[in-house]
Amino acid sequence: MVEGQYMPASNPLAPPDRRQRRSAELRTRLFHAALDLFAKKGFAETTVEDITSAADVGKGTFFNYFPSKDHLLIAFGDMQLEKLQALVAEAAETNASLPAFFRTLGVRMTEEPARNPSIVRALLQGNLSSSPVREAMRRNHLRGQALLSRLIKLSQERGEVRAELRPEEIAEVFRQTIFGTLLIWSVTGEGSLPARIHTAFDLLWNGIAPRSANGSAGGITPDAHSS
Repeated sequence: MVEGQYMPASNPLAPPDRRQRRSAELRTRLFHAALDLFAKKGFAETTVEDITSAADVGKGTFFNYFPSKDHLLIAFGDMQLEKLQALVAEAAETNASLPAFFRTLGVRMTEEPARNPSIVRALLQGNLSSSPVREAMRRNHLRGQALLSRLIKLSQERGEVRAELRPEEIAEVFRQTIFGTLLIWSVTGEGSLPARIHTAFDLLWNGIAPRSANGSAGGITPDAHSS
């Protein structure tokens, strides 16, 4: 195992027993307590004692799940990657419209940060202040981009995305679009994050969708699959 890297539980698809469910519940309680405190106090100002007090667990319990406060953010990145893997696998195995899938993907991947702009700011603060977290996020970024690239290539083979564009570049722009939307929303707090993501994707889609005979972009309509 790489030092500072959070390792998810093995065989996540196996039915959990009572002990595993209890463990998952405690881990989730700690995680949500930490996010709420990060949003209220900031990442740097929140202590492990603050988190265990809010979660109503002992300090030793925290260290059973997370070696340090930084590992909460590493765990969040790993959970996001696992979610992306599951969503991409689901999309690849179905005949659902991939443009519609991509339009909702950003919203589904930002469900936790969308609760409060302060959560986004706290996550950014933690990522910027910790070298181990930045390295873990860099690894997850590369893995996520590879997953999206494969799905975009499939979408190109279906004729849903312009074939002359490189899948890797589209994946990078898609991730930059979501991250940029998150960043601006965390600063302004204006409007709904899902609505902002949908608007951003609709503009992006105009650049990657196949062109019709009159030169306009085809595919989904702006209000399709809204949440």
